[in-house]
Amino acid sequence: MSELSKVYDRSRVSLYIQVASVMRRRIETGQWLPGQKISTLVELEREFEVARVTIRQAIDVLREEGLLRSQQGRGTFVAEKPVDRHWFKLATTWDVLVDTIKDNVLKRIKIDNPPALPTLREGEGGLASKYVFMRSVQYKDGAPYGIVNLHLDDEIYRRAPEEFRQHPALSVLASLKDIDIRDAHQTVVIGSADPGTAGLLHIGLGAPIAECRCVVIDDNGIAIYVADIIYRSDAIKLHIDLLAGSPAVRKRSSKGRVEAGMGAATGPLRGCN
Repeated sequence: MSELSKVYDRSRVSLYIQVASVMRRRIETGQWLPGQKISTLVELEREFEVARVTIRQAIDVLREEGLLRSQQGRGTFVAEKPVDRHWFKLATTWDVLVDTIKDNVLKRIKIDNPPALPTLREGEGGLASKYVFMRSVQYKDGAPYGIVNLHLDDEIYRRAPEEFRQHPALSVLASLKDIDIRDAHQTVVIGSADPGTAGLLHIGLGAPIAECRCVVIDDNGIAIYVADIIYRSDAIKLHIDLLAGSPAVRKRSSKGRVEAGMGAATGPLRGCN
């Protein structure tokens, strides 16, 4: 058994999906350039050590994604303007997050017997006496890209129930007066889609997803906003300015002088509810 065959065997993902993932990365990283003709079926079959039908299936996947196009008698080419799959950035600052989610398009989902209280982890504050639970799916260009499961402090919800029902909850929360926020943070882990998630996001069962947890804690130490958000992994990217919030960074100019600068975090999160 070759080393490549061993790699295939370590994954439960279908063989053609694994091949498509490698080919997709070649387009995203510029190894295959826009308009360039890709390797022939014979060459790809030999390189990936798989049957030709598997190569054809992988190419079909990338054609459906708008990354490849085929011309009868000429071969397969990278699209002139490949679809920007990773259009969605995760936020690294509160102000950027709040500013960019206000126009999110979401569809509320009715839930029978929702969980009354969120399960809080270490460092996520204390429980409010009562929460309102809301679930929604978020869309871009008519396609679903995120699922939000949110527990919102009931006292805060009652201050603007109609606004919270119609708009992203975090932007409404940020607009309310007399709410002092002590801490707000989010964490991201990579997981795989269960049947419910796969159905709502129109992805395959077991497909990779990004699971984001966003928590807002008030000055009394109460978790007033607890959201678990699931994104399609093929739509997101995380950009972090490593100098943000650090002491002044010394930069040397072209004339050799030492100048001071400060890092600034970027990267809006369009998914919080």
